[in-house]
Amino acid sequence: MQDKFSINCRKCERLVKFLDEVKAGNPSYHARPVPDFGDISPKLLIIGLAPGMHGANRTGRPFTGDFAGILLYRTLYKYGFSNYEESTSMTDGLQLIGCRITNAVKCLPPGNKPEPNEINNCNGYLSAEIANFAAGKGIVLLALGTVAHRAVLMALGLKSKDYPFGHGSIHTISNNLTLYDSYHCSRYNTQTKRLTTRMFEQVFEKICINLALYIKTKG
Repeated sequence: MQDKFSINCRKCERLVKFLDEVKAGNPSYHARPVPDFGDISPKLLIIGLAPGMHGANRTGRPFTGDFAGILLYRTLYKYGFSNYEESTSMTDGLQLIGCRITNAVKCLPPGNKPEPNEINNCNGYLSAEIANFAAGKGIVLLALGTVAHRAVLMALGLKSKDYPFGHGSIHTISNNLTLYDSYHCSRYNTQTKRLTTRMFEQVFEKICINLALYIKTKG
């Protein structure tokens, strides 16, 4: 089922309560559902996990102002998907090029761990975003982490057992839609070297090859 995203969504009781508490303690924080961000006609749609406490939950824009955004935006800039290599606030002038970013869960979850029902509640939004993306001739989905990967498959009505997650894995969904997997660019993954800069860049190199071939053959 596809749902129209609302910044006033209050479907999840646990998340609503938590965000109200965060807002009370941090009046300047966005502390609401975070909308997707980027090019209105993207070829690449990146799906993260959820807003970070002092990143998207603070700024109101995905991966903006937190540690995970450092590697992501630096990589987007390197491969031509952004006009800046750093994202700090809604007013920093950053623009995405041929790319859009969203999350599997739109609200900050306690401990950065959404519960299954919260992922399900948000999946209608993701389903609508992917449908709009595909209708606009978008061709590459990039899931950052297992939760995002499974949320994408749920949104597409596909089974996880048929498309297992693996860093660097490439899944053909249809003739014009391909799902790429990467470990999430979180502080934990990068500091433990589970995900290195080079590993992340290799995923984007594969994506760029895919996009170049598509543009060359189909315009």
